Amino acid sequence: MRYNEKELQALSRQPAEKAAEIGMRVPKKGSVVKRRLVKLVVNFLFYFRTDEAEPIGALLLEHCRITKEEPSGFSITMSSCGEASSFIGMRSGR
Repeated sequence: MRYNEKELQALSRQPAEKAAEIGMRVPKKGSVVKRRLVKLVVNFLFYFRTDEAEPIGALLLEHCRITKEEPSGFSITMSSCGEASSFIGMRSGR
């Protein structure tokens, strides 16, 4: 299934089923944890900079595994075409 940028932007503006501010780390980019607002709409997890209205990315939550990592952490491992990608999040201290 393919989505264009306008469709994803419109979907990101829909009411969220769940939303939270988390610390997010992408292992390939190093160990820096960045504060992000995440919003679940249907089966897309959109993530935003905390001070911006437009999403900076989206994860299609299909064929993925969510694992509890730490008392307040989790990881999402996605596998497609034989490759695996991981995203790590932690609940906000707020």
